[in-house]
Amino acid sequence: MNVLVLFAHPRIDRSEVNVVLARTATAIDGVTLVDLYAEYPTFEIDVEREQHRLADYDVIVFQHPVYWYSCPALLKEWMDLVLEHGFAYGEGGTALEGKVMFNAVTAGARREVYSHDGGYSYELKDFFVPFEQSARLCRMRYLPPFALYAAGHARDEDRLDDHVNAYTALLSALVEDRFDIDQAESGGGVSGGLDELIVAEVE
Repeated sequence: MNVLVLFAHPRIDRSEVNVVLARTATAIDGVTLVDLYAEYPTFEIDVEREQHRLADYDVIVFQHPVYWYSCPALLKEWMDLVLEHGFAYGEGGTALEGKVMFNAVTAGARREVYSHDGGYSYELKDFFVPFEQSARLCRMRYLPPFALYAAGHARDEDRLDDHVNAYTALLSALVEDRFDIDQAESGGGVSGGLDELIVAEVE
């Protein structure tokens, strides 16, 4: 499958983790990364260009930091403009039907904070219901977020390399059609138990 990573980070110069994950994605054959803030610094999105771009990909990944329990502004603007009626949904809007979408995110808070008993009272996937519903409206398959929690501490705590390796494995498995999308879609997502979701190569 062809994988498109739409990367949205308004302050890449201050990024400790996302810039590493972006480099990781660009190094994988079959994955195309688009830096939205580099391409559209004034938010003037070329809607026709973006819609044509989507036609070439089977998997759409939104890679971004978690900003106020959601995504950076440009990614929301991209969704508002590009996912038009008649293109992505509604009468004749079948361009994205069957494609896979998920968020690959970095969160500032630790995993236990994103829980019903934690400080935020909800799981991270609960905050991302608007993305899930958008995918469903567009007849896409939505997978729960692939997340790195407490991202600002990941390097010091020696967790960054493991996450980079997991991201590489995930994207590579998607490209090679070795990822169990059915199980990921119906289960807990792609962050936990990743090994169980990647199908071994056929000899």
